[in-house]
Amino acid sequence: MKRFAAFFLSAIMIFALTGCSANQPQATQVPAATQAPAAPAATDAGSAEAPATTEAGNAEAPAGEAASGSDILIAYFSVPETDGVDTVGGASRVAVDGAVLGNNQYVAQLIQQETGGDLFRIETVQEYPGSHDPLLDFAWNERADNARPELATQIEALDRYNVIFLGYPNWNADLPMPLYTFLEAYDFSGKTIIPFTVHGGSGFSRTIQTIQELQPGATVVTDGLSVSRNSVAGAQGEVSAWLAGLDAIA
Repeated sequence: MKRFAAFFLSAIMIFALTGCSANQPQATQVPAATQAPAAPAATDAGSAEAPATTEAGNAEAPAGEAASGSDILIAYFSVPETDGVDTVGGASRVAVDGAVLGNNQYVAQLIQQETGGDLFRIETVQEYPGSHDPLLDFAWNERADNARPELATQIEALDRYNVIFLGYPNWNADLPMPLYTFLEAYDFSGKTIIPFTVHGGSGFSRTIQTIQELQPGATVVTDGLSVSRNSVAGAQGEVSAWLAGLDAIA
């Protein structure tokens, strides 16, 4: 009888414990959110699929250190407008999976996807206006003052790179002034510089000649990629065809 009572009591306790655990909320692992790549500056619009990126100087990877071990660096300057202009026509940004990228940044990421090179975003200590007209005025005044904005990012282990893709918007038919700071801060002698730009109708103007003047020891490819701001979102095919024709990375 005592054994039966003990067995009966144990059964009741097990049932009670089971009922309690059934009412407990179950922990579930939530996948980490992924953030769409950031982006280029200058002028255009659209939506597209964001390629995976490796940053070499800021962002995910330590400055100047890249996971790929590539000898290709894709440096770019980009100031995406954050308001005042849509992302469909005439803007300096591209909408990618709900995230806003600058035009030149997006093109840089397309190049990175094709070449496996390392991305390096040229950034300045000062902030640029996010609205279209104030940005134009700011850029004009910088050019008039022949300014050299201080850079906030630096390339480490520059010697590892032999090919430098260099992206920038065409501002006032010239390089943005941070590009002057950048090209005067580094010696790319013996390396190959391949320019690309997103523009509002002026193409490269004479910016490639300016790069040649600032880096006389480098080989500057004159067959750069010039993308209209109105066609950036659909530029993947154009980027692929251009890269396929480059002897410098063959």
